[in-house]
Amino acid sequence: MSYKKRILVAPLNWGLGHATRCIPVIEALENHGYEPIIASDGIALALLKKEFPHLTALELPHYHIEYAKRGVFFKLKIIRLLPQMLKAIRTEKRIIRNIIKEYAIQGIISDNRLGARSKSIPSVFITHQLNVLTGTTTWITTPLHRRFIKKYNECWVPDVEHAPNLSGKLGHSEENSLRLKYIGPLSRLHKKPIAKKYDLMVILSGTEPQRRMLEEKLREELKNYSGKTLFVRGVVEADEEVIQDGNITFYNFMNSAALEDAFNQSEVILCRSGYSTIMDLAQMGRKAFFIPTPGRYEQEYLAKKLKKSGLVPYATQNDFKISDLRKADHYKGLKHIAGDMKWKDLFCLFEGK
Repeated sequence: MSYKKRILVAPLNWGLGHATRCIPVIEALENHGYEPIIASDGIALALLKKEFPHLTALELPHYHIEYAKRGVFFKLKIIRLLPQMLKAIRTEKRIIRNIIKEYAIQGIISDNRLGARSKSIPSVFITHQLNVLTGTTTWITTPLHRRFIKKYNECWVPDVEHAPNLSGKLGHSEENSLRLKYIGPLSRLHKKPIAKKYDLMVILSGTEPQRRMLEEKLREELKNYSGKTLFVRGVVEADEEVIQDGNITFYNFMNSAALEDAFNQSEVILCRSGYSTIMDLAQMGRKAFFIPTPGRYEQEYLAKKLKKSGLVPYATQNDFKISDLRKADHYKGLKHIAGDMKWKDLFCLFEGK
């Protein structure tokens, strides 16, 4: 039996996006002869355990990231929670040291987990936010984030380096001290020639209470919509639950295979403008309508960027009406953007090359 190098893959638990975009990374590691070890917390860890039940999965500290009920207070809440977050990161660093010893880890891939790194083994940071947009405090948050990034051997940006690209100024910087590799958009989904089944697919994610608040609003709005609808609530639980209510089919969550079919079978996708969702939409070549999370400058920026490019319309959470969906017909929708980086070349880092 040949020896497999163990690589720790640790996505941030902030909604499902960081975990879902690590799925193709984990698959690539397995396909190239490595043994991935999964580490996260909350719904991100729960999702990856369902996707990879055969892999070792370890729990890391919760970062205590929560949304405010009103978007205008989001920044204030994050500032208030900062001491807890920093404490969690310090605890995480200690746990990571123990994991490295106990499981003989020989490389780390962290998706925005700031304490998941080591000076003794190659450590990679995945992010699409080289510029962290936080309104009037961007001048603080961006340099602070880059200080963490510089502690890693490499930073992998899930986008292409030149225009046209998906992340815009979020994932592109003139800072030349960062060891960047543009690895191309990451998506767990694949386009298939499947007959359309749904007029609309709603897919929710994100941290509470904003996920729940949008779900409640959309349930009310959909009472005025007659099209066949698939509604994925984004609540990862022990068992998959399916409920039929008139023209709407509700799922609490879907695994990757089911979600891939659902994307292929749906005409329009109604969702947040999170970057991982945008990468999925581009991979599938889908038309969409965005409702950015209130107070999330990153999502607001991406929604405005893609609307200005004539690709996807959006509305604020307070202003959205189900009749707004008709606007998607007048936009081009997202298209696949291929990167030229090969997994084999990226994984050379773990081989000392």
